[in-house]
Amino acid sequence: MLQKGHEKKRKSKAGRKPYDPVLMFKVLILQSLYNLADDQVEYQIRDRLSFMRFLGLKIEEAVPDAKTVWLFRERLKRHGLIEPLFNRFADVLEAQGYLARQGQIIDASIVKAPIQRNRREENENIKRGEVPADGSQNKRRQKDTQARWTKEHGKSYYGYKNHISVDAPHKFIRTYAVTPANVHDSRVFDSILDMENADPQVWADSAYRSEQTEAALAGAGFESHIHEKAQSNAALSEEQQTRNRERSKIRARVEHTFGSQQNEQGGKLVRTIGLARAAVKIGLMNLTYNMRRFVYLENRKGGASAIA
Repeated sequence: MLQKGHEKKRKSKAGRKPYDPVLMFKVLILQSLYNLADDQVEYQIRDRLSFMRFLGLKIEEAVPDAKTVWLFRERLKRHGLIEPLFNRFADVLEAQGYLARQGQIIDASIVKAPIQRNRREENENIKRGEVPADGSQNKRRQKDTQARWTKEHGKSYYGYKNHISVDAPHKFIRTYAVTPANVHDSRVFDSILDMENADPQVWADSAYRSEQTEAALAGAGFESHIHEKAQSNAALSEEQQTRNRERSKIRARVEHTFGSQQNEQGGKLVRTIGLARAAVKIGLMNLTYNMRRFVYLENRKGGASAIA
């Protein structure tokens, strides 16, 4: 898959040969594992023997520079290879016995992007989907017209959202979607439901609850465990609160996934411009999380000490 997506006819045999695509993909995994910028990952490969060993490079060998890393990631974006790679690793998980069963948990998390310093009229243009008019072409390229502001727990955030469905027992991300941060969680609910999960139970927080969602889940044969929410004129009953507490015991497992990405993968942050590039970075973040989770479960199964 990587070989096919990476192939590019060379105009001549002069110059340096392209790097092996598997090596370049491993560079992106390192970058995602530590949330490094392109310049940083180049420096760390040169500086750390552990990175060199992981990539199979010798001390005297050339290291992919920041521009090469950027170009390779762009090529993956152009060929739409991130989701196929994510799904290919899902096949590996199933082959190793990590089947999606015992239900799924759905949630979303904000992935911050660099804040844009725009004038009021530029923001109005961006909201209308227009590229801000500016005399500098380079400045226009640096304007992210697709990231959005949103509020969570009273705080404002700028960027994108990572919507995921994890299987309840293993906490692997089975499906995901990337949107601007202002897209309500419920709008992506249907698209990330994992239809392959052998158990019909679905957990989610109260942001996903509506009569339409409940009816749709029931009609599709799912069993809803979505948190109930109080109405403006009616508080939750003691029975409803008890049900929510029971649901939280399962639903909280998805927070472990987001916590791992935040605390053990260098934080949830993209440094790119635009939704397509953010989707590549977030897709790699999700794939890297699954790889780390797989190593942890395999080590635990074999009696080794946990590493993740």
